[in-house]
Amino acid sequence: MTFENLGLAPSLVRKIAEQGMSEPTPIQAKAIPLALKGRDVLGIAQTGTGKTAAFGLPLLHKLFKTKGKKEPKAVGGLILAPTRELVAQISDSLAVYSHGTHLRVTTVVGGASISAQMKRLNRGTNLLVATPGRLIDLIERKAVRLDLTRYLVLDEADQMLDMGFIQALRRIAPLLPKDRQTMLFSATMPKLMTELSGAYLSDPVRIEITPPGKPADKVTQSVHFTEKAGKTKLLVQHLGEHPADLSLVFTRTNHGADRLTKALAREGFAAAAIHGNKSQGQRQRTIKAFKSSELKILVATDVAARGLDIPGVRQVYNYDLPNVPENYVHRIGRTARAGRDGYAVAYCAPEELADLKAIQKTIGREIPAQNEVPWARSVSESRAKPDTSKPPRPKRHTRRKPCRNARRAA
Repeated sequence: MTFENLGLAPSLVRKIAEQGMSEPTPIQAKAIPLALKGRDVLGIAQTGTGKTAAFGLPLLHKLFKTKGKKEPKAVGGLILAPTRELVAQISDSLAVYSHGTHLRVTTVVGGASISAQMKRLNRGTNLLVATPGRLIDLIERKAVRLDLTRYLVLDEADQMLDMGFIQALRRIAPLLPKDRQTMLFSATMPKLMTELSGAYLSDPVRIEITPPGKPADKVTQSVHFTEKAGKTKLLVQHLGEHPADLSLVFTRTNHGADRLTKALAREGFAAAAIHGNKSQGQRQRTIKAFKSSELKILVATDVAARGLDIPGVRQVYNYDLPNVPENYVHRIGRTARAGRDGYAVAYCAPEELADLKAIQKTIGREIPAQNEVPWARSVSESRAKPDTSKPPRPKRHTRRKPCRNARRAA
């Protein structure tokens, strides 16, 4: 199977080839032909499986055919994503394929000048990539029209629901034509997602690459039972064993992310944090430094890391277990990208046992424990035999010397 076989425009196929992409991923191979036929699509696939191209390429293919002057404030296609980072990521990805064409791709997110965004939208745009909150702001200012929007995409839809965007979606959707084409992509399928798809999709084709709530196959998972006060020491030990790897560390709170980043800096690690209290500029600079390997460790909250596509991440550490089980799937989906192996390590304190059980129920398997403690016996007694399909990764006993001038990105 090649992209040429999928029915995409020759100009798009050439641009795809220029990016070194020769064969479509499973989600792309299944979604693109259906989208080109005008079908509504419900795509269930993990982050890093090529979802952006799965909806973006057929969307661009159709928009290429639209000629003539754009109506003021009108939008041809609308892509909604939960975070600023994901909006920028989608826009950058699609810009590669639309460069040199008549298509105009516009992004609108919070934390940026709304007056500048209103000015850009005044000319109309072929494709708008937006966060729901900022789009609502623009709608209230009558700065954008959706009555001519023929295509709607909801990316990371389950995360939008987790973040409380359901009311925003209920306000936005009725403003679009009823005969639009809608595509909804998600990594998990909670109950509210079923209701959402029923409300916004018309006779959709469901494409399921990885069963909802199931981690990527190439992620080796483990859990360490530890008192809360011992988590930082354990994390320092594990980070020191893999100093060359890009590591993503998750905390529950903004304050916790900052506190942990400072603790890692005191141990000589080049680490930085991203979370909702950081400015858009700070977050972008930190992510850029992490992607370029200037930073080896990124500490993040679930909200800030949603949809991040950083192929080089090898280790994911759940410093705090998420209280929403589906978020665990999203977290560990940040590793094992593009066919690579990845490692997901969880630290479970006594007060998090209920969270661990909920996670294991969601993913449909027990996470192999690396130690035994009396207070975790309720989990270990019910634990299935460890998954031996992948051998444990050998440790690299590399001691890391403290560095007073560890890089800290804002």
